Amino acid sequence: MPKTVWATFSQGKVELSEPISIPDGTRILVTILPDDESEFWLKASQTSLAAVWDNGEDDIYAQLH
Repeated sequence: MPKTVWATFSQGKVELSEPISIPDGTRILVTILPDDESEFWLKASQTSLAAVWDNGEDDIYAQLH
């Protein structure tokens, strides 16, 4: 099962913020966050928010007002 952990990059190595036990050779996916993380999270959440709010099933509520 996928797990997300925070890490920093220092002296050419990825250093995890918490100890975890993973076997050598495990494939990992690294996402580089910009220094201003607020913009990253705003853009990342827009897709999920659009999927929740922009759907035909909820149009019935607009007709009630």
